[in-house]
Amino acid sequence: MTKLPTWADLVLVPLISLVLAAAISAIVILAIGGDPIEAVTVMVDGALGSPYGWGYTLYYTTSFIFTGLAVTVAYHAGQFNIGGEGQAQLGGLGVALVCLALPWPHWSMALLAASVGAALFGAAWAAIPAWLQAKRGSHIVITTIMFNYIGAALIVYMLVEVLRPVGQMDPASARFPEGAKLPNFGQIPGFDLIFSNKVPANVSFFVAVAACFAVWALLWRTKLGYEIRAFGKSESAAVYAGISPVRVIMLSMLISGGLAGLMAINNVMGESERLVQNSSEGAGFIGIAVALMGRNHPFGVFLAALLFGFLYQGGAEMGLWTTIPIELRLLLQGLVILFTGALDTMVRMMLLPFFRLARRAA
Repeated sequence: MTKLPTWADLVLVPLISLVLAAAISAIVILAIGGDPIEAVTVMVDGALGSPYGWGYTLYYTTSFIFTGLAVTVAYHAGQFNIGGEGQAQLGGLGVALVCLALPWPHWSMALLAASVGAALFGAAWAAIPAWLQAKRGSHIVITTIMFNYIGAALIVYMLVEVLRPVGQMDPASARFPEGAKLPNFGQIPGFDLIFSNKVPANVSFFVAVAACFAVWALLWRTKLGYEIRAFGKSESAAVYAGISPVRVIMLSMLISGGLAGLMAINNVMGESERLVQNSSEGAGFIGIAVALMGRNHPFGVFLAALLFGFLYQGGAEMGLWTTIPIELRLLLQGLVILFTGALDTMVRMMLLPFFRLARRAA
C-alpha cells in the first residue's frame, strides 16, 4: 500500500498536521513562561464564544475564502499564483473607483457593480504575469511576487495623488456614499437577533460561499475545468489532446486574479468603507496556506479559511487578554503552513505503516 485512503488524505493528514502545529506552539508558550491551556481557552472564547467573536472570525474567513480559491484555481492549472496580495489590492482600487463614481441608490446595485470592478482589476493584474508565463516562459512565481510590490506602490500613488480628498492628510480615499455601504450581520433581518451592529462580517460572506460552489462547478462540471485540471496534471498529455497551453494559463490566471480581487468587497467595501493603504492585510499570502490545507478543493478551502479566521481572531484576543505576545499567532500560522505544505509528505509517511498493518489484519 503506497497511498493513503481518500478519506485519510483529505481529513486525517490535515488534522494531524494541525495537532502537530498546536503541540509545538504549546511547547513554545511553555518556554516563554505562558500557559497553553489559558491560551487555548482565550482563543476559543474570543473567536467562537460570542456573536462578537464570530463576527470577526467570519469577517476574516470571508477574505481567506476568496484568496484561497484564487490559489486553488491556478494550482489546478499547474500555476502557483502567489500574487494574490497584489491582485486583492488592485481589486480594492476597482471597488473604490466604482463606489465613488455614482451616488448609488441601494447597496445591492453597488455590490454587483463593485464585484465586477474588483474582479476585473484583480484579473487585469494577474493577466500580465500570465501572459509572460504563457508566451515568454517567465516563471509565474517570480512575476507574481514582483507584481505584489508593484501593485502596492501603485496603490500608494493612487491614494496620495489621485483619490485622496483635498485637505486630507491620511493616504486614503473618500468615504463611500451611503448607498454603497454593505449591511453587516447586525443589520440583516434574522441575523440581527444574534449579532450586534458592530461586527465587521457582512453580506460579502454569502458571496464567498457562493464562490466556493461556483469554483467547484467550474473545475469539476465544465469543459474548461476539465482542460484546466488535465493541463495541470500533464502539460504534454493535454497538448496531445488538443488543449491550448496559452488559453488554459491565461484563463486560469484571469479567474484566479478575479477571485483574489473579489476579496476587496469584504474589507474595502464592507468594513473600511473606503480604500486605505495595505487594504489586503496579508490575506493574499494566507490564501496560499488556506489552499494547501484545504487540499485545493473549494469546500476544503472553506473549512481551512474558517480555521485561519479562528486563528486570526483568537490570536488577537490572546494578545489582548494574556501576557502571551500576539506574534505567536504568526508562529502558529507558520507551523500550520509548514506541516500542511513542506512536511505534508512526512505526515503521510507516518500514517502509511498503520494503514498497511490494518490492511494486512483485515
